[in-house]
Amino acid sequence: MDWSRYRFRSVWNVPAPPADVFAVLERAEDYPAWWPQVREVKPVDERTGTARFRSLLPYDLFVTGEERRRDQAAGILELAMTGDLDGWARWTVTAAPGGTRALYDQEVVVRKPLMRRFAVPGRPVFLLNHALMMRAGERGLRAHLGRG
Repeated sequence: MDWSRYRFRSVWNVPAPPADVFAVLERAEDYPAWWPQVREVKPVDERTGTARFRSLLPYDLFVTGEERRRDQAAGILELAMTGDLDGWARWTVTAAPGGTRALYDQEVVVRKPLMRRFAVPGRPVFLLNHALMMRAGERGLRAHLGRG
C-alpha cells in the first residue's frame, strides 16, 4: 500500500438551487471568503491558479490547479493538481430533495516531505484533518448562500 496516496469522497447537502451552488463552487478565487481552511487562491490565467490550504495541523499545503472540465449542464467541475498534492479533484453538483447534493471526489498523492515522512503513523490524523476541513467548507458554503 502506498501510504501517501489518498482517495476522498464528501457529500454536501445544501438547501439551495444547484445553479447557485455551482456558481459559488466554480469561483475558486472566492473560496477564502467562505471556506476558512482555504487561506489563499490566486489566479494565474483563465484555467490555472495556485492555492494555499491549512486546517488544524500546523502546516500549509500549496498546490497549482488546472481546470480540466467546467460543465454547468452536467454539474461537473474538475481540476488537476500539482505541488504538495498531485492528482485531481472533482465537484459533481446535482439536484436533490430540498436543494443540492454537491459530491466532492479527490484522489491525490502527497508530495510534501513532512507528510511523507509521517505517512504511516500520521495517516489517521491526516484523514481527520481533511474531514474537519470538508465539514467547515460545507458550513461555510451554507452560510455564504444564506442558507446556514
